[in-house]
Amino acid sequence: MKFDDLEIAAIVPCHNEELTVATVVADLRAALPTATIYVYDNNSSDDTTKVALEAGAIVRFESRKGKGNVVRRAFADIEADVYLLIDGDDTYDASAAPMLVETLLSGPYDHVLGCRVDTQDTSSYRPGHAWGNSMFNRVTSFAFGEPVTDMLSGYRVFSRRYIKSFPANSEEFEIETELTIHAANLRVPQIEVPIGFKDRPEGSESKLSTFRDGFKILGLLGHLLLHERPLLVCNLASALSLALGLVLGLPVVADFLRTGVVERFPTAILAATLVMIAVLMLGVGLILNGVLRGRQETRRLFYLQLPATPTR
Repeated sequence: MKFDDLEIAAIVPCHNEELTVATVVADLRAALPTATIYVYDNNSSDDTTKVALEAGAIVRFESRKGKGNVVRRAFADIEADVYLLIDGDDTYDASAAPMLVETLLSGPYDHVLGCRVDTQDTSSYRPGHAWGNSMFNRVTSFAFGEPVTDMLSGYRVFSRRYIKSFPANSEEFEIETELTIHAANLRVPQIEVPIGFKDRPEGSESKLSTFRDGFKILGLLGHLLLHERPLLVCNLASALSLALGLVLGLPVVADFLRTGVVERFPTAILAATLVMIAVLMLGVGLILNGVLRGRQETRRLFYLQLPATPTR
């Protein structure tokens, strides 16, 4: 596949990846000869920069620790027609890059998600990662109405207007969650493509902390749910508060109708308070949903100001 008429930027975030970055750069160079390969060194203490330069990549630096900070910097600085994002740990099949780019152009799409498929006899996922990823996929698919198979994948291809409309607020590994939900919120044309996935080479260590980063992803997901689906969150909170209020209050009402006396004032006050909270939460949800509608229209108008993806 030839893409001579397109400016393609391959972005490779790296932190201490001297053992793998040369392979990733070489594989990308072989797969996409016309692409400009940018390796972003994120405070590496090894020879990542030296190895990347020797492999022929353009090396840039981001001093703020975290993959999200690297992506934010790269998306702001680099100008291209097509953007490819791939981790520098040599776990993804870089030879699939032309197929991902061709898929983006054939739609045309704004976002192509490379969904990981094990290429080894044993699972390449660390213990607990497959389960956590599956859980996040289900929650995101339900809450944002967009089916997602592998929302935590670090192998993606984007159009220019997706990149330049993406706020990139995340700092660390939760950036993939934000990328996925941004596509769902804008309702951009997107597609998932299976790609090969394997273990890190021997001697290379993962920078992902299962529990620390997992809780960060969960926290971001909760924040984005409230920020981008306020009516859903507030309706659920309202329904829960109303249900508790009715469970506590109906027996008090029944006693009053039978005896004419309110014997459990604390329970009655608590039940009435819960019902009032339920009504207030419903009102808050409606107000926040109106604010969200204005943000959505602004995002959409900004997105439409940027050029569409070239077609094949």
